[in-house]
Amino acid sequence: MCSQKGNKMRDTVSLLLNILWLSQLIIGVCCLKCRCDICQEKNHICETDGYCFTTTYETKTGGIEHQYRGCLNRSAFFPPEFPMLCRKKSRDTICCSMDFCNNLLSNVTEPPNSTEPTLWNLTSLEIMIIIAAPTAVICALTIAYYFCRTSKQSRGGLHHHLQHGEDSIEAPDHPILKGVSLKHMIEMTTSGSGSGLPLLVQRSIARQIQLVESIGQGRFGEVWRGRWRGENVAVKIFSSREERSWFREAEIYQTVMLRHENILGFIAADNKDNGTWTQLWLITDYHEYGSLFDFLDRNVMDTSGMIKMALSIATGLAHLHMDIMGTQGKPAIAHRDLKSKNILVKSNGTCAIGDLGLAVRHDVTTDTVDIPLNNRVGTKRYMAPEVLDETMNVYQFDSFKRADVYALGLIFWEIATRCNVGGIYDEYNLPFYDAVPPDPTIEEMRRVVCIEKQRPNIPNRWQSCEALHVMSKLMKECWYQNATARLTALRIKKTLSNYRASEELKM
Repeated sequence: MCSQKGNKMRDTVSLLLNILWLSQLIIGVCCLKCRCDICQEKNHICETDGYCFTTTYETKTGGIEHQYRGCLNRSAFFPPEFPMLCRKKSRDTICCSMDFCNNLLSNVTEPPNSTEPTLWNLTSLEIMIIIAAPTAVICALTIAYYFCRTSKQSRGGLHHHLQHGEDSIEAPDHPILKGVSLKHMIEMTTSGSGSGLPLLVQRSIARQIQLVESIGQGRFGEVWRGRWRGENVAVKIFSSREERSWFREAEIYQTVMLRHENILGFIAADNKDNGTWTQLWLITDYHEYGSLFDFLDRNVMDTSGMIKMALSIATGLAHLHMDIMGTQGKPAIAHRDLKSKNILVKSNGTCAIGDLGLAVRHDVTTDTVDIPLNNRVGTKRYMAPEVLDETMNVYQFDSFKRADVYALGLIFWEIATRCNVGGIYDEYNLPFYDAVPPDPTIEEMRRVVCIEKQRPNIPNRWQSCEALHVMSKLMKECWYQNATARLTALRIKKTLSNYRASEELKM
C-alpha cells in the first residue's frame, strides 16, 4: 500500500512538473538549467530545451540512489515533449521540468523493509511551490486574455466573437487554450522550433475535434474535415494496420525546424479509442481547395499563377532537402512519394507539401539514411528510372533527393498543361496517361521510362510563351535519365524566383 501511494505521489509531482514546463514554454521560457555531473567547466550546470533528469539504481538495502544527473534535449527524442526514456516503468530514469529540479532527486531514499521506491524527498514548501507556480501562470494568462478580449470588443471585436460563438463553449476545463487560435498556440509553444505542440496540448486538441465531413480516401485510411473551436482542421485517420505509417509521419512532422509555409502545417497526433477499435489521428492545417490533383482537374490558371504555384512547391522541397546545422538544426529530408495528390493548394494560390509518411532523413554525423520500416512504396507513376530498375544507391542520401526532383518535373508538367495562354490549354491528365493504364505496374512503368525512355509530351506552342518555355526547360532538367545530371531543388527555386522577379520589373 505504501509503495502504491509513493508511486502515485511521484506520478502526481511528475505531472505537475510537466504542467509547469508547458506554462514556461507558453510565456517564452526556452532554457532550463539543470545539475550536470560531468559539466565541470560550466560549474556542473547545463541548459536544455527539454528536461532535467536523474538516473537511479536500487541499492542492496532496497533504497534508491541517484547515479547520474544531466540535461535531456527534446530534439533527440520522439515525441519531444515526453520521450520514451522518461516513461520507463522501472523508474530508472526520472525527468523533471524546473531549474535544477534534478538536485531534488539526488537523495531518493527508501524506508526500511520496503521493496519499491516511495516518493521524492520533497518538502511541503517545495510541493506547494510546484503546485502554485503553474496555477499562477494560468491565472495570469487567463486575466490577460480577458483583458485583451474586452479591449477588442470595444473596437468592434464582439461581432466576431458572437459569429463564432457556437465553438467557444467547448472544453471549459482548458482555460489556458480558450480563445487562442491554433496558429498563435503553435507560435507560442514551439518557440519557433517548428517541432510540434507539447504532447499534452496535442491530446487536448485532438479530443475536442468534431468530425464534419469525409473529404478523401487513401491507402492509409481516410481524411476528414474537422472543427476545433471554430477553426477547420484536416484529420487524417489511419487504420490500425497502418500504425507504423502514422507513427512515422508524426515523427517526421515533429522534426525540429521543419515548420515552413510550403510544408503542410502539423497540429497534433493522437490515438483515439472509439469503443470498437483504436483510430490513429494525424491533425494538420485544412486547405479548402484540396490537393493539387483536385485543383488542376477543376481549374486553369494564367502564367503568373503557374509560376507562383511551381515556385512554392520548389521552395517547400528545397526546405525539406536542406540540412540546417546547429543545436536547433534540421536534418535533410527526402519525401519519396512526391505527387500532385500529396500537395495541398492554399487559398493564396501557393502550395504546401504533405504526406511525409515515407520520408527519409539524413544523419550527417554517420552519413546514413534513416529509412522507415513500413511496407508502403512510392507511387509507381512518379518513380524515377533508377527506382524502377532498382539501380539507385539507397545508402547515399543524395539519391533520394534526385528521385524527388524527377517527380517534381512531372508535377510541373501537370501544372503547365493547365496554364491558359490566349484561351488555349490542355485537359488535365496525369503524367504518362497516354502510355500506361490508370493503375500501372512496376513492369509497365519500367518499360516506358527506363527502356523506351519516354517522358510526358511538351507541346510546341509552349516555346512561344516565355513562362511555359522556362517551365519546359526545368522539366527536362528534372527528369534526366542520369540522376546526377538533374537540377537540385534549390537551383529550381532560384531559377523560378529570378524569372518571377524579372517579370515583376517589367510590369
